[in-house]
Amino acid sequence: MTSPLVPHEAEVVGRRDETPDMFSLQLRFTDPEVQAAYRFTMGQFNMLCLPGMGEVPISIVSDPDERAMIDHTIRKVGSVTRNLGRLEVGDRLGLRGPYGRGWPTEEAEGTDLVIVTGGLGCAPSVSLIEYVLHRRGRYGRMHIIQGVKHSNDLIWRDRYAAWRRHPDVEVYLTADTGDTFWPWHTGPVTQFFERIDFDSARCSVFICGPEGMMRAVIKAMREREVPEERIWLSMERNMHCAIGSCGRCQLGPKFVCRDGPVFTCRELAPYLSHRGV
Repeated sequence: MTSPLVPHEAEVVGRRDETPDMFSLQLRFTDPEVQAAYRFTMGQFNMLCLPGMGEVPISIVSDPDERAMIDHTIRKVGSVTRNLGRLEVGDRLGLRGPYGRGWPTEEAEGTDLVIVTGGLGCAPSVSLIEYVLHRRGRYGRMHIIQGVKHSNDLIWRDRYAAWRRHPDVEVYLTADTGDTFWPWHTGPVTQFFERIDFDSARCSVFICGPEGMMRAVIKAMREREVPEERIWLSMERNMHCAIGSCGRCQLGPKFVCRDGPVFTCRELAPYLSHRGV
């Protein structure tokens, strides 16, 4: 039996620079049997490994029904991610996963969706949006709210424009600080909640971003009387082993890598109210 800590070899079959600090890699296992057996759900993550350098947890952004390759969008924030950014087509690395609990895409079918994301760590929500758009008839109205610290931080602008063209899809973009040519809003993401029309009793709220922002969104959703079990959060912690063994990503009694990274608000409510937990 293969240990869950042992990576399989994967090859870079495609790459794209998103911004100077972000890039996307398309990977495929070099063993066809491993590739054929690989399955994941939206919101799960893989550990990408560079021998002699280390490994990092990276969200999967491809569609689960796309079986030919596995996509990841990565931000250069440390030595491992910077070296991942140097990989070219044909280079090889280690991949182990998938890990964790993903977005409840089946449970959300038939409901209105409110997807709120903040900062640069928006890959889990972008992949979720693409997943829903490819299965549009299964879901109700979709409200997408993206907030960034500075207008220059907004990536994938062409995607937001494309999403707006879909029926029953609304997109709201905002920045804490906008430059002279910023055409959208300034201020917090919560400013839009009074203007969007969704059924509080029949909706699914997905949140990804800085924890301060997530707490503010939860407060606003409670005021709209959205049940806590209909609010899902994708948490970020220092995930190291990915199997709940090392304890580095512990959040109260939970381990983000094993029990998350997606949790319901009800599960995390006792811990989100305490800063530093």
